[in-house]
Amino acid sequence: MASTNSTSEKENPLHLSWHDSAWIPVLNPSNVMDYFSERSNPFYDRTCNNELVKMQRAGPERLNQLTGLEYMLLHVQEPILYVIRKQHRHSPSHVTPLADYYILAGTVYQAPDLGSVLNARMQTATHNIQSAFDEAISFSKYHPSKGYWWEFKDREQEAEKTKKKKKKEELSSFFQRQRVDVLLGELARKFPPKVVQVCKISMKIPLKLSR
Repeated sequence: MASTNSTSEKENPLHLSWHDSAWIPVLNPSNVMDYFSERSNPFYDRTCNNELVKMQRAGPERLNQLTGLEYMLLHVQEPILYVIRKQHRHSPSHVTPLADYYILAGTVYQAPDLGSVLNARMQTATHNIQSAFDEAISFSKYHPSKGYWWEFKDREQEAEKTKKKKKKEELSSFFQRQRVDVLLGELARKFPPKVVQVCKISMKIPLKLSR
């Protein structure tokens, strides 16, 4: 069953994700492009050349002879990660990358571009700097007879209470821990650790008796 996580039609594609639970157990490099081209996948453009090649029942190499929008499998890290690139082909040797998508444990996400990453980092830095200034101003006190001074007593008590609350909070939910255990179990079954047998060597040391 296909599922898309979104809250509005015009939502940023970086905030979307999609998966089809029926495909996840059988997903592999030979069928991952068919999985990505499902009709319910919001990241897939059905006007691409991949659809034309599919209707012609031609091989993937046919894409090199066409021009226009296409998708290609860029990177594979079995069994959990696949990277697909959306690109515009101008000639057999000239393409322009448009977007990258990664499939992690069967769920499709759009990879952020450099501009989005820098914008998010700058917003985070600005927010933290503003919070630091606001907190510093809250420590400042003023009285006409005394002038300005710093007062930290109440803040220190609040900080201690906040630290105690954070320690009590769980670092992860039960669902996250259970999901990680399942993924680690699958990896352990597909790639069992090699057992190294250690040979025990016994050495006999002659004893010298002193008279």
